[in-house]
Amino acid sequence: MKKVAAAVLILLLMVAPGHAQSALEQQNALMFQQVQQEHSLTPAQMERIKAIFARSVFAGQGNPAVARHPMTVAECKSRAPNGGRGYSNPEFRRICGANYMAPLYDPRIETARNAKACIDQFEFPDLPCTYPVVWVKAVEAAEICSAMGKRLCDAHEWEGACAGALEPPNYRFGIGPGSVSGVARAFNAQNAATKSWSYGPNYQTGICAANSQKSPGCNGGGWNACGSNTYPTGAFPDCRSKLGVFDLNGNAAEHMNLPLSPDQMASRGSTTLGVTEMKGSWFIFDKYRAHEDWCRWRAPFWHGSRVLSPASHSNYHLGFRCCKTID
Repeated sequence: MKKVAAAVLILLLMVAPGHAQSALEQQNALMFQQVQQEHSLTPAQMERIKAIFARSVFAGQGNPAVARHPMTVAECKSRAPNGGRGYSNPEFRRICGANYMAPLYDPRIETARNAKACIDQFEFPDLPCTYPVVWVKAVEAAEICSAMGKRLCDAHEWEGACAGALEPPNYRFGIGPGSVSGVARAFNAQNAATKSWSYGPNYQTGICAANSQKSPGCNGGGWNACGSNTYPTGAFPDCRSKLGVFDLNGNAAEHMNLPLSPDQMASRGSTTLGVTEMKGSWFIFDKYRAHEDWCRWRAPFWHGSRVLSPASHSNYHLGFRCCKTID
């Protein structure tokens, strides 16, 4: 059955643009099967997730009519340990209560067993050797995480996962959305002397999933012209942080929550959340570094909105991963 499903998917990826929507639905259906099986989700959880994707129209692994992935899933499995299953960590699973999650902590002063939160090791669907989901609005990402029994990450959690040490929240509270860009610039200047990437202290090419390219004719970022030319998640074993998190650089940029007040912190149980923050880099950065992407760098208020706004941004290279609070 798996071979038949794979063959069907290959045919779907070759269809004309006019049939892209149907192909996307079929592509998502295959992904849903993997998600339910690998993450042990209940039928009710899956129905919630499917409903979010159905409302979105475009959410998925990219427009099948124009996406040209530079690496196949089979090639990823040949590079990843034990076909990708070697990424499963029994100790992480015990701490986090879920597979393919990594504990968030500061190894300079504590151990993984002290972690109060975990983060997905891979971009959603958080499975090794699958293409990341993109074209998801921030509000949809938050809803999907909730359906998974998780939540959207706060910005400092993603930054800690990348830099290899979770540090205390360091947000500038008491500001409005109009001040986010200025505060981000000041924050970046303050932290520039300690730049690092998930794989080490210096920027390197060839380490992460960043040697792909835009589709010809992709200018404004539209669905019909821009392929999500990503790599399978975990295809680059060295693109891994010290906390065991993959693809924080390269592949897809990621939605995050930037709280503007303490009661907007997802890590403290907020469900109202703050404003959108885009973290990491994406699949063209070995050829063209469109912006900075070191671990604790905070982006200006690009396409900014409240996370839960129905008009929050989505595009062909923007995905997400989830966090989870643990006892």
